Parts: sequence; structure tokens; C-alpha cells
Amino acid sequence: MSENVTSPEQYDEVLEVLDKLRPFLQRDGGDVELVDVEDGIVKLKLMGACGSCPSSTITLKAGIERALVEEVEGITEVVQVF
Repeated sequence: MSENVTSPEQYDEVLEVLDKLRPFLQRDGGDVELVDVEDGIVKLKLMGACGSCPSSTITLKAGIERALVEEVEGITEVVQVF
């Protein structure tokens, strides 16, 4: 078994962090959907206003990625999928 396989616990921890961040995104008319977690990389889909916002990259990297890397062991990166 590979050490890079995402555990159910890690997936749940990512969801918990996203749930903490979600109210801030929703306040601006957006939201986030967890698509996948694999090999320490979280794949997210930004929805609503966040999906087309020019600041979405900053939101993704400076906000969401920072929180996930700090709070969930093994997470190294967050990427946006469309």
C-alpha cells in the first residue's frame, strides 16, 4: 500500500477546514466544492462568484491553501479544477 493514499481521516479534516472557510466565501456570493484529495494535493472547484472572480487565485492560494497546509497534516498544495 502506498503512503500517498489519502486516508478517510485526512479527507474529513479537509472538509472540516473548508466548512470553517465556507461562510467567508458565501458572504461574497461564492462557495467551494471538494473534488479530490490525492498525494497531498487538494483539488477544489470554486463556485458562484468565486469561480469567475479575478481574485480567485489569491483566495485559493493565500486563503484556502494556507489554511489547509497549516491545519491538515500531509497537505502540500491546493489546485483549482474547472
